Order: sequence, then structure tokens, then C-alpha cells
Amino acid sequence: MRRIISFAILVLLSLCPVCHLYSQDKMIAVVNNEIITQKDLYDFLNFIRMQYSRELSGKDLEEKVNSVKQDLLQRLIEDKIMLQQAKNEKISIEPTRIKAKINEIKKRYALESDFERDLAKQGLVQADLENKIREQMLTFSIVEHKVRSKIMVRPEEITDFYNQNKRKFLKSEERLLTVIVLQDEGAAKSMSYYLRLGDKLEDLAGRYTFTVDKLSAYQGQDLRREIEEVVFRLGITEVSDPVEIGGQYYIFRLNDILGSQQLSLAQAQEQIQVYLFDKKVQEELTKWLDGLKKESYIKILDN
Repeated sequence: MRRIISFAILVLLSLCPVCHLYSQDKMIAVVNNEIITQKDLYDFLNFIRMQYSRELSGKDLEEKVNSVKQDLLQRLIEDKIMLQQAKNEKISIEPTRIKAKINEIKKRYALESDFERDLAKQGLVQADLENKIREQMLTFSIVEHKVRSKIMVRPEEITDFYNQNKRKFLKSEERLLTVIVLQDEGAAKSMSYYLRLGDKLEDLAGRYTFTVDKLSAYQGQDLRREIEEVVFRLGITEVSDPVEIGGQYYIFRLNDILGSQQLSLAQAQEQIQVYLFDKKVQEELTKWLDGLKKESYIKILDN
């Protein structure tokens, strides 16, 4: 029956000459009794771009977006199957939850017009964003219901993993730094110079406007690349050149280096719990999706 319905959709759309006038409406796949169009692919890519743009920009953003392009259609197909399952299970999302999520996103913008402009840059309107958020929530709900709620990590699994992988739980070398932040490039270069000569921060306070903070840094752990490249070249008491980030200038002084140490089972327990749980979820999600795909009619159309 699924094959008959899908064939009927193909025939119906082939009889509609207007559809072929718009490349975005071009059908690229059929999943059971629903179609995926080129516009669906574009919208999905733009939605992903908008999500990544919260944390990335420029070359880093483009590299991240390009990394998901190859399997984008497969992700769309899997999402379509999961949404169909959510519909079969009669799962629904309260409009208030979607509205709350939209409002949360809007808070990142100074003006609503900035929010709308950012949407337009991605070829989206607010209704598109609401629909994508609804689909995300439905997908999460069905995965929670069918997969995540059935996963359990036993205490002995955590202990066994720790004993077999102790070397993975060596705490990295820790660098303790003072961070000086200035708004003016010239002042930052000058202050870096005098700090290297041995002047004290309190003596420079009357000559420059700056803020001071402390930073504990581990190599390879969530530091911006331009910061990591600077701070892990410093020797103790050394001062860096100013590093420009987002229109501000950062000077780093290395105060101390703490050597690596072995984490105890108690210290590593939460990290292992998260890792094993996520691993099991991914394995079971793959099995579940593979089973659904075998039961579904999926047709990818040639370009």
C-alpha cells in the first residue's frame, strides 16, 4: 500500500507543469507517503547555519556547515521517519513551548528587527523557524519515548570502564593565568610592554583603563584557538602580546603551571556516566532507525 500511495504522489506531481518552474519545489526524495523537496533541503541547511552562527562565524562557521552537507539528505530522511513515528504515537507540542523558545532566541538580539534580518539572511521567516523548532521538539520527544527512556548505565559498568581506561582520566596540565582586558589597541600594546619590563598592575592602573580576571586553562578544553596558541607558549611570569577578540584586547600573564594528575573513580564517575549513556543512546538509536528504514518506502530521486 505504501508503494502504491508513493507512486500515486509521483504521478500526480509529474502532471503538474507549474511545479517544474520552481527548482526549489523539485522533489528529491519520497519517504512513505510524504515527499522531500529541494526547498526542504535548503531550509534545513539554513536552519543549521542559524543554529551554528550562535557560536561560530566566518571561516569556522562555513567549515562546520560544509561538514554536514554530505549526509544532509540522509538526516532529512531520518527526521521525516521520526516525525512520522511521532505522529503515529500522537505526540504533540504545546504552542507555548514553541513561543517560549522563539522568545529565548529573540533575547540574543538587541532589536526584533535584527532578529528578522538574521532570519532573512538565511532565507527564513519566523513561521519557518517555528516549524523547525516544532519538528526538533517532536523528534526529541519520540527519541526520548522510544530510545533514551529505556537506557540505563549500571554502577559496575562505570567501575569496569574506569579500571580499563585509567589513562584516559589523567587530569591535563593546568595553567593559572591573569587576564587583562583593554578596549584600545595602542593602550594594550603599551601596557603589555611595561608589564614585560616588570611594572606592577597597581602601578599601571592610573595610566590605563582595564579590567583584570583569573583564568584556569587546560590544553584542548574549550579555549578559543587564538587564546590557546598564546597561553600554552608562555613560561611562568611571562606576559603575552595583546590578543584581539571581538573588538577587545586581551593580555595574558602565566602565574603557575600545575602538573597532570590521576582522577579517582569518584572524580571521573559523572564523566563516565555521560559517556556510556550517550554511547548506548547512539547505538540503540541507530538500531531503531535502521529497523524503521527497513519497514519504510524510501526513494531518492536522481537529479
